Amino acid sequence: MAKLHLATKKVLTLEAARAIAAAAEAEAKKNDWTMVICIVDDGAHPIYLARMDGTQIASVVVAQDKAASAVRFKRPTKVLEDAVAGGRTVVMKLAGATPIEGGLPIVVDGEVIGGIGASGGTSPQDGQVAAAGLAVLEG
Repeated sequence: MAKLHLATKKVLTLEAARAIAAAAEAEAKKNDWTMVICIVDDGAHPIYLARMDGTQIASVVVAQDKAASAVRFKRPTKVLEDAVAGGRTVVMKLAGATPIEGGLPIVVDGEVIGGIGASGGTSPQDGQVAAAGLAVLEG
C-alpha cells in the first residue's frame, strides 16, 4: 500500500485569538463604542468571545454569525452586504450567510484559519473594529 501524503495546515490558537480580540477591543474602546467580539476557527466554531460592558445582548449572536459567515464564504461579510444593497437579494437566502459588515476571514499565507466578527455599533464601526483586530497579524 502506498504511503498517504497528508496536508498540513495552520491552526488558529487561543493565544492568537486573544491577541486579535484584544486589538479589536482596544479599537472599540478608543472610539467609545461597546461591542461583542467573536473569534472562530476554520470550522466556524467559537474560540473566543467577549462582550464589552453595556453591549446589547443581541450582538452576541450577531458577532458569532458574522465571524462564521466570513469563514464559510471566505470573504468579508461587507461583500455580502454590498451584494444585497446592489440588488442581489438572493444572498439573503444563502444558508449561513450574514450580509452585515463586521465579519472578516482570518487569512494566513492564503489559507483561511478562522474569522472575526464584531457587533454592537453601526456596520462601518463593526468593520473598523474587526479590521483593527486583524492588524495584529500584520505587525
